[in-house]
Amino acid sequence: MRVWTHIAEALASHGRCAMVTVAATDGSTPREAGARMVVLPDGGFHGTIGGGTMEWRALAEAQRALQSGGARARWIRQSLGPELGQCCGGRVTLLVEVIDGQSLVQVRDFAALEAGGGFSCCAQYVDGRVFRERLESDGAPPEPTHIAADGVLIEHFGETRRPILLFGAGHVGRALVLALAPLPLQITWVDVRPEAFPARLPANAYSVVSASPVGEVAVAPAGSFVLIMSHSHALDLDITHAALADGRFPYVGLIGSGTKRARFAKRLREAGLPEDRISSLVCPIGISGIGGKAPAVIAAATAAELLQRDESLRAAVAPAGILGQTA
Repeated sequence: MRVWTHIAEALASHGRCAMVTVAATDGSTPREAGARMVVLPDGGFHGTIGGGTMEWRALAEAQRALQSGGARARWIRQSLGPELGQCCGGRVTLLVEVIDGQSLVQVRDFAALEAGGGFSCCAQYVDGRVFRERLESDGAPPEPTHIAADGVLIEHFGETRRPILLFGAGHVGRALVLALAPLPLQITWVDVRPEAFPARLPANAYSVVSASPVGEVAVAPAGSFVLIMSHSHALDLDITHAALADGRFPYVGLIGSGTKRARFAKRLREAGLPEDRISSLVCPIGISGIGGKAPAVIAAATAAELLQRDESLRAAVAPAGILGQTA
């Protein structure tokens, strides 16, 4: 959700709105830190912080803040189990703030940054108000929303999309692109055959017709997930070798059976590829326990596996939210 676009539209139509942010979590909670709602004075809202009693109370608090007049903010620390009867049982720290026309210039700037791919900022709570300052990017992956040790809220707005490098526009490739269409992924879809691509692509995918698909490996962003399912086993082998040898990709997946994996591993070993690189190859692709061979079934299992890998990698670098250290 483009938070600041909704806020800019709300200011234009209503003059003010409220934003509810999940600033930190502890234990099992309906949504992660960084989930947000934009609440309108007429009772409408955009986004969700997880539903249930917690969200209902947050909406009520946002409406109270909007009706009280003036721009203000407050922290809410909520235990979900004993206080709300929600079975999650964890705790959340919410930031509820009213935003009005005084912030219009910054809101428009933030909306443009968010639309351009996202940005990070630090938010300081001072005397019942929130003051935000954009953080300059150093090229590293952005930190997720969290409360820092000094009580400052570090926020990221906009989707950080995992790049996907997909080779092959056959039946499974087409099904996979459709399965990945609503997910926070950016797909580069490569094939030698221009006629293999559908006439229309999802918004998060673009096609590359290349007479030398292996060359696309070298120009792919670091951290990409590579999926190989071309029309040719020989081409699959060349792409697999290039992707594993590159060393910049945390996931290299090859469509096929255990037998195909064994044959490819033998050839890769003969080509001098280190054993640790060979062992990292994912083949067959897709989460275990799903035996269907239909393209849509393979695509669904693979989409689930990619989400698991992506979340695992993000969690490995994410700082823990610190409860109880807000101002």
